[in-house]
Amino acid sequence: MAVSGTATTGTTTGTTNSASTTARTQLAGSFDNFLTLLTTQLKNQSPTDPLDTNQMTAQLVQFASVEQQIAMNKNLEQMVSLQQAAQLTAAAPMLGQRVEVQGDTLPLQDGSATVRLPAAGAARTARVAVLDSSGKTLREAQVPLGSSSKDWVWDGRDSSGKQLPDGAYRVAVTGADASGGAAATSFSVIGTATAAERVDGTLRLRMGAASYTFDKVRSIAAGS
Repeated sequence: MAVSGTATTGTTTGTTNSASTTARTQLAGSFDNFLTLLTTQLKNQSPTDPLDTNQMTAQLVQFASVEQQIAMNKNLEQMVSLQQAAQLTAAAPMLGQRVEVQGDTLPLQDGSATVRLPAAGAARTARVAVLDSSGKTLREAQVPLGSSSKDWVWDGRDSSGKQLPDGAYRVAVTGADASGGAAATSFSVIGTATAAERVDGTLRLRMGAASYTFDKVRSIAAGS
């Protein structure tokens, strides 16, 4: 399977930086206007009714405080951007590895996808259903649960035997107890990591067409 390099999408960072620049420009313009008005007022103030120095000082302090906040936000944005860039670099060794993630998006890669089911507990069997983007069930299977976790491998075919294209599909798992009643159960999906990227300011791991946040990663195993 072809593995792409680490990608970085800076949409949110660029938008945020642009907003900060605009804010700083507006502040500078407002500050210049304020000083112009203040100077004019000082030149033309009445000797018998001078400008309130406390009010003038409060306004100057307020402008200085806002300016410092904008500068601080800019520095924080740069720190976050650098940290995410470092995290992307650190994620590079994951590419090409088999990764287990928690989520209901199932990556079909090279005509195969894997769902990891837990050991039997309250649930003794699990119904695994693969669905398309509209929620239509493409394939389903009843899987007995054992004393340890087990993998259910989907061959990428629908219920009629038609081979489906690689991509991201939905998966739903429902458990049943020994008497056939509903029982809670968990599951995870396994695929090959193909890219790490930053989308809208969030780091994400791609497995083919499927995408997950890094907090959903449960395990990594060598192999392609």
